[in-house]
Amino acid sequence: MQRRLLRLLLTTVPAAALVVTTLSPPAVAAPAAETGTPSPSSPSMLAALQRDLGLTPEQAETRLAAEARAAKIDQHLRAELGDAHAGSWMNDAGSRLVVAVTESADVGTVREAGALAKVVTHDGAELDAVKAKLDRRAAAAPEGVSSWYVDVMSNSVVVLAHGYAIGSAERFVARSGAAGDAVRVVESTERPRPLYDVRGGDAYYISSGSRCSIGFSVQGGFITAGHCGSRGATTTGSNRVAQGTFQGSSFPGNDYAWVQVNSNWTPRPVVNDYSGGTVSVKGANEAPVNASVCRSGSTTGWHCGRITARNSSVTYPQGRVDGLIRTTVCAEPGDSGGSLVTADRNNAHAQGVTSGGSGNCSSGGTTYFQPVPEILSTYGLRLLTEGGGDPDPPGDACENYESSYTGSLSSGARQYQPDGSWYYSAGSGTHAGCLDAPNGTDFDLYLQKWSGSAWNTVSESTSPGPDETVNYNGTSGYYRYQVHAYSGSGAYSLGVNTP
Repeated sequence: MQRRLLRLLLTTVPAAALVVTTLSPPAVAAPAAETGTPSPSSPSMLAALQRDLGLTPEQAETRLAAEARAAKIDQHLRAELGDAHAGSWMNDAGSRLVVAVTESADVGTVREAGALAKVVTHDGAELDAVKAKLDRRAAAAPEGVSSWYVDVMSNSVVVLAHGYAIGSAERFVARSGAAGDAVRVVESTERPRPLYDVRGGDAYYISSGSRCSIGFSVQGGFITAGHCGSRGATTTGSNRVAQGTFQGSSFPGNDYAWVQVNSNWTPRPVVNDYSGGTVSVKGANEAPVNASVCRSGSTTGWHCGRITARNSSVTYPQGRVDGLIRTTVCAEPGDSGGSLVTADRNNAHAQGVTSGGSGNCSSGGTTYFQPVPEILSTYGLRLLTEGGGDPDPPGDACENYESSYTGSLSSGARQYQPDGSWYYSAGSGTHAGCLDAPNGTDFDLYLQKWSGSAWNTVSESTSPGPDETVNYNGTSGYYRYQVHAYSGSGAYSLGVNTP
């Protein structure tokens, strides 16, 4: 009789929303991802070299062999030359090692070892000392100075600065005591930042102090449970680094939301399997009832079960939610928002984000999930999938400009407009540019003017979003726009007004 009463009480307890209202991290931390490095001759390594360095298969193999020989030669010469060794690098062809020395007498030693020799002014210790002076004044580095480093190929310390900060960078160098022919200030558009991945199942924290789990990556962010946060709430990642903002949320009635992440975070089409790896998301095809599925969440990790029903209605203390997937998968507080995928690791399809349930992962339970397609449709989002193609094309935000140009960029690439060339302005006035790029990307826009010997950036717009505008009041001369895909890929349009 007591056993029967207990079962009745358990089945009549309202399903609890699985969100942790504490700032404490999970009791058991997720295992770190493995970082094994493929062997130099592995197919994946060769394929990456061919793709990123523009090599044929034979050239990639030849380059790897040359670099292996160069490493041994360099090790020998460092021991042989001691302080006279002023740095080394591969030549432009990637076929020979070049070793810098400060004395002509050491050239023969370098050549006998099988390397090319270059006589330079500054030895390695001297360049390191110059950089150390800059390091000691790092806190005083002006805005627009992105980095500095020892460049052995030019035998100097290079300071990178945005065009508008060149003068400030030169003053910074002078005040550090590092000025001289050993330092070069170079114009750069780099904006370094830490990079983190958005993965399904990983923890994130909401400004309210609660913890939930990421569902699936979409263009520009991720989807999750609506009860995790309201529109406008901010999030931090599992590492407590600022991450994003809830752009939409619905609960009760539904239980879905989406978070747009900032430029420090890169959404990836994978789910954390909590065994040191990830599962790639191939799509969002609906699995039938009784199909096996697995869930990823930041409290209990990876657990599997079966779909027992679709279009389920569940009554939570906060209200009813309709259209949910009912499963035998267990879950616990903090798993809310996490990923539900089909169980085939080689063909995993997104099914839903964790809503709520009853029971736990010790004794078992029932868990409900908000279907993924409804979330994507509601907010007009695109699920990121392995081999999922380019982001959506840009809109018409820049249509009211005198001239319009279009292009397409992969992440990290640059293009010049108009049409890879320049334009001439015969008089003074305002130059206006409007860049419209795909949502979820970070494209930047630069206006450059020809000085007679080089292109100099005179105006730039480098927000962490996809769209940029510049306005510059300039004199007559030759101008061009540079469009830079800082992160993300896709088609863009550029509207231009000239004086």
